[in-house]
Amino acid sequence: MCGIAGEIRYGERSADVEAVRRMLPALESRGPDGEGVWSQGRIAFGHRRLRIIDLSETGAQPMTDAELGLTVVFNGCIYNYRQLREELRGYGYRFFSTSDTEVILKAYHRWGADCVTHFLGMFAFAVAEHDTGTVTLARDRLGIKPLYLAETPGGVRFASTLPALLAAGGVDTTIDEVALQHYMTFHSVVPAPRTILSGIRKLPPATVRVVKADGAVTDRCYWEADFRRTSSIAKDEWAAAVREKLNLAVQRRMVADVPVGVLLSGGLDSSLIVALLAEQGQHGLTTFSIGFESGGGESGDEFAYSDLIAKQFGTEHHQIRIGQDRFLPAVDRTVAAMSEPMVSHDCIAFHLLSEDVAKQVKVVQSGQGADEIFAGYSWYPPLAGVPRERAAEAYAKEFFDRRHDELGTQLNPAWHLDRDHAMAFVAESFGRPGAETAVDAALRLDSQVMLVDDPVKRVDNMTMAWGLEARVPFLDHELVELAAACPPELKLASDGKGVLKDAARGLVPDEVIDRTKGYFPVPGIRHLEGAMLARVRDALHDPAARHRGLFRPEYVDALLADPNTPRTTLGANQLWQIALLEMWLQDKKL
Repeated sequence: MCGIAGEIRYGERSADVEAVRRMLPALESRGPDGEGVWSQGRIAFGHRRLRIIDLSETGAQPMTDAELGLTVVFNGCIYNYRQLREELRGYGYRFFSTSDTEVILKAYHRWGADCVTHFLGMFAFAVAEHDTGTVTLARDRLGIKPLYLAETPGGVRFASTLPALLAAGGVDTTIDEVALQHYMTFHSVVPAPRTILSGIRKLPPATVRVVKADGAVTDRCYWEADFRRTSSIAKDEWAAAVREKLNLAVQRRMVADVPVGVLLSGGLDSSLIVALLAEQGQHGLTTFSIGFESGGGESGDEFAYSDLIAKQFGTEHHQIRIGQDRFLPAVDRTVAAMSEPMVSHDCIAFHLLSEDVAKQVKVVQSGQGADEIFAGYSWYPPLAGVPRERAAEAYAKEFFDRRHDELGTQLNPAWHLDRDHAMAFVAESFGRPGAETAVDAALRLDSQVMLVDDPVKRVDNMTMAWGLEARVPFLDHELVELAAACPPELKLASDGKGVLKDAARGLVPDEVIDRTKGYFPVPGIRHLEGAMLARVRDALHDPAARHRGLFRPEYVDALLADPNTPRTTLGANQLWQIALLEMWLQDKKL
């Protein structure tokens, strides 16, 4: 796991190597163990390294194979790199390192852009062909690793984070009006390729982009889960199939030349990861849980459940308790770590958790993704039985933070667009063939968009802020394919994630499986008061916010007068949602 950056010029002009160098300090937290720059004419690559596989200098990047005429920068992990290395050796390739980065180089030479279909893992990479000047950019199937892009006069830059592109300079930093509507409507999610800034885009998941020397660009989506009922698995066999596939996914993610821990929330998903690792014979596993002070009548921890799992499976468990002395200073640091504004209060929890975890391990497994692939959220059951022609509207009713007409009373007129872009986006997704039921269509949309640009991005941003690599076994693409083929009624059973709960029986304690669904509790954000409320007020009254004028003053005043009552459809604090956006923009000095 690392940070990558680069510039590709079209035509004969040389790449701006200094612009690439300017991006690297913004990527240092993602790769604190080393730095490298490579350039050849119109192409320049930069890299910040986090040593996880092949800790020697032979694994450093940018990595060049002069014999093959290729250079690569890579962020992520290829879990099947050892098997691929042996396969490629059979084709006559020689290896000078034991890294997964070199496997990408040889695989690209062997299979071209189709190499991505051979990789099991999470990745964003760029490969330059020395002779042709072609650069191939790629992102993993589920978008676990980010890749941001900024057009420049006569070229394009790329980086693992949006702030790195800002550091290079020359970016159009005006607010993207359509992205703003998505942010306000779609629970802070801005679907790819847009970001909140007009001049920065992101490569969609499961996409390969080929950039020719003359500037010709082609994109190809190389994977999508099939939500049709094509499986021959019998109804009573699904739980065993899910458990077998998840067991393999967890096993794959132990590949490392450093120890691997687990973020243990005490919920079903992370508890099942620990249980499967223990079943595989992993002893002395290190686990971590976080808790906050209670507030607003809400508990701030789930230690009772995480302690239960740690005791049962004999892990070396660490409780991380966060008081106000650490919480408040962490808010601004968390915002600074965001590549895009993310409203979830979980961000602060993950940021603080990662700070402490990174002092002990470099790699962890985490339970993100289970709800989006096994139907664990509250908005899925109401869609059961809804005709496909009404499914998009039913989804919007359950999930959208606010509808288009409400935006007109909250955004200043200059920012309120006549067209309902968010609803159009959802309708287009639900209208695509392939998903048989309304629940299937919702799960397809959420796994391709919401999952990528909310929980997955949140975990990546917050862990990498401390040089911690997070691996997410529930997003093993083979498991996602299996879950997509599973009948919706099996996923909706038992108040959600029914088939996963059945898979966990006999391995995870029933009191964890059958508990009410929990969330990362951060009362200090869910219930704004005191110094936290003052920080929010300052952000919304800042001269930059007043000059920007995104929100109607009367809407802001009403929220500040009653900071904890107005909530979105899913229960998020509306005041925090708009303040977070302003805090992010001000942190980036926009």
